[in-house]
Amino acid sequence: MGQAQALHDRIHANLEKVIRGKSQSLHLLVVALLAGGNILMEDVPGVGKTTLAKALAQTVQGDFKRVQFTPDLLPTDIVGSSIYNPREGSFDFRRGPVFTNILLADEINRASPRTQSSLLEAMSERQVTIEGNGYRLPDPFLVLATQNPVEFHGTYPLPEAQLDRFSVKLELGYPAPDHELEMLEGQRTRHPLESLEPVAELSEVVAAQEEVRKVRLERPVAQYILALVQASRQEPRLKLGSSPRGAIALYRVSEALALCAGRDYVLPDDVKRLAGPVLAHRLCLDTKSKYGGTSKESIVTDLLEQVKVPT
Repeated sequence: MGQAQALHDRIHANLEKVIRGKSQSLHLLVVALLAGGNILMEDVPGVGKTTLAKALAQTVQGDFKRVQFTPDLLPTDIVGSSIYNPREGSFDFRRGPVFTNILLADEINRASPRTQSSLLEAMSERQVTIEGNGYRLPDPFLVLATQNPVEFHGTYPLPEAQLDRFSVKLELGYPAPDHELEMLEGQRTRHPLESLEPVAELSEVVAAQEEVRKVRLERPVAQYILALVQASRQEPRLKLGSSPRGAIALYRVSEALALCAGRDYVLPDDVKRLAGPVLAHRLCLDTKSKYGGTSKESIVTDLLEQVKVPT
């Protein structure tokens, strides 16, 4: 338990050398990593989303691949394809960038839904099926995707099935003026990524992910999670509430949050703290609420007020 907490602290402190003034977002990122979940970062261009993904890979010494999503990107550009070898008279499988530890899907909502769907199996089952053959992905594996707000030019809305496969969604936002000044001065001679040293190994991340599954989550807390999920399905402002996968994600990330806090048990406060980042992006507003300015985050806040907290 203490080792996982120390691992979280090391990774978090190292990331802060590159991304200044975003402690809460970095904390959530590390918690999601130790929970074994995929991460979606939505924000305006230029706030450090791609830099953060690179910094995470360097910090844990993980194999890192980046795919720039564009409208003409094909599924085979991600998972790979078979290439005919005329000398041998056979087809050789060339692995795509998905065969890595940390896959950065940069600006994921600029690609077509068909291309986005090529990641569904990898994100949920940690494998890909190509021409009838299944290929396991490295351990650990996670997709860290960035997207621009959907009202920006050249973006497609992510399919609900894909949004549901992201354990958490986080935002960075613009830095405060003093942190932005630190950022400018810190890049006077070179980018902070160039001097960033690793502080963890992949084996430590895998061990921490296994420890997360040993954290106790008592039945009243599990029932609290289900009550929140069921309340979302009955919410009249939503066309679609949280899925069972959403409940599982909230369960697992709450365990990781407790472990990073040095506890081997989950508190209802852990669930409340994570409900927004874990559940909001899975919800689908009805037409009236969508164009009436209602946010998914505000609905999650309302659900937290409505559902009784176990004591």
